[in-house]
Amino acid sequence: MKTIKTDLCIIGAGSGGLSTAAGAVQMGASVVLLEGAKMGGDCLNYGCVPSKALLAAAKHAHAMTTGAPFGVTPVKASVDYAAAKAHVASVIAGIEPHDSVERFEQLGVNVISEYGHFISPREVQAGDTIIKARRFVIATGSSPFVPEIPGLDTVRYYTNEDIFQLTEKPDHLIIIGGGPIGMEMAQAHHRLGCKVTVLEGAKALGKDDPELAAIALERIRAEGVEIIEGAMASEISAKEGVTVTTKDGQVFTGSHLLMAVGRKPNIDRLDLEKTGIDFTRNGITVGANLKTSNKRVYAIGDVSGGLQFTHMAGYHAGVILKSALFGLRSKSSNAHIPWATYTDPEIAQVGLTEAEATAKHGAAVEVLRFNYADNDRARAELQTTGLIKVMVLKGRPVGVSIVGTQAGEHISLWSMVIANRLKIGAVAAMVSPYPTISEISKRVAGSYYTPRLFQSDRLKKFVRFVQRF
Repeated sequence: MKTIKTDLCIIGAGSGGLSTAAGAVQMGASVVLLEGAKMGGDCLNYGCVPSKALLAAAKHAHAMTTGAPFGVTPVKASVDYAAAKAHVASVIAGIEPHDSVERFEQLGVNVISEYGHFISPREVQAGDTIIKARRFVIATGSSPFVPEIPGLDTVRYYTNEDIFQLTEKPDHLIIIGGGPIGMEMAQAHHRLGCKVTVLEGAKALGKDDPELAAIALERIRAEGVEIIEGAMASEISAKEGVTVTTKDGQVFTGSHLLMAVGRKPNIDRLDLEKTGIDFTRNGITVGANLKTSNKRVYAIGDVSGGLQFTHMAGYHAGVILKSALFGLRSKSSNAHIPWATYTDPEIAQVGLTEAEATAKHGAAVEVLRFNYADNDRARAELQTTGLIKVMVLKGRPVGVSIVGTQAGEHISLWSMVIANRLKIGAVAAMVSPYPTISEISKRVAGSYYTPRLFQSDRLKKFVRFVQRF
């Protein structure tokens, strides 16, 4: 057994851990990074990257069937499912060097390819090495939550951790879970030639603004995906492939099963009981400064029990580096953190939804709306399905919801606005190239002034008075 002393010991080499390690070592700290699985974590290997690569393949297949309005004869796409998965693998391989052990060792990080677990409040063991650090960062992320459904252990099922390695195209994919992962995979697989049934125990895309979710779900259903809401799986069997029975007695039979019901924090290996760190089933308990109940230990990203996004973990890394390296007070906030679901149409959100803003601020909130159908570029590309909603309190946006093409791209502007507490006039004053989809943001911001400028009798009287001179 050997012992290493270091300034910072980071457990987990996903987005948060890698960002922390790279930042800390380049600013002069000694860093030990522990990872027992794959560098890059869930996002690179099982989540964001492979899912978007598969969605891109599905988009090309879908485009071949939708050209008639443009004068392009639709044809049925001939899909090589294994080749689509090869594309996914090649995208991961192209990004891997950026997250590799070799790159981080070149930066000066001591990378140990073992899982880490606490043996005392100030010591972590990884393999045959004990690490004593001034501060620790837990960045172990999350993994698929698989509920205990009778019979599930009798069938072969997939999660996001192995669905991207499947090279045999499913004839009929049953997906349990209608959240972002479930709906993205449903639309992707249907466009690649699979029959798809989604079983959701409550509401599909239930965490999004219901008006926006309904627009996305209508499109997905119209393409042919079967979405059954209020369908809680109660039993699973290997009869005729995979058979799922719901609590209300419905029976669904398919060839493959994907479990996409949620995530759980990766805390089982950590032996947190030996550290004095408080935690629940939802993750490690942290304050706004991301410190745990052991003040020398931070927890960031999915494992800290908050928003489970790659960019959230990266943001957390920046927050704790200020504290851990410079001793500065630093706090995290969710107010400006955007997220997106990459269905077609996409859904994106930052800040409060309409319901949340109204519940919090009442009638003081103004809700601005602008439809994609009123955007000239959207009309040119026949991408008119969608809308943007901006919740404004005393002239400042407090939330933005978008459904439509490129929604995930457009939400970044509004994240900047909310993060810097800019007024709606800052976006209204923006000049967008014409014609672009991005004009929806300028136009919705401009609508804030419509009743104030163009429907004001006092203003009209003043203008007529000025015109006399």
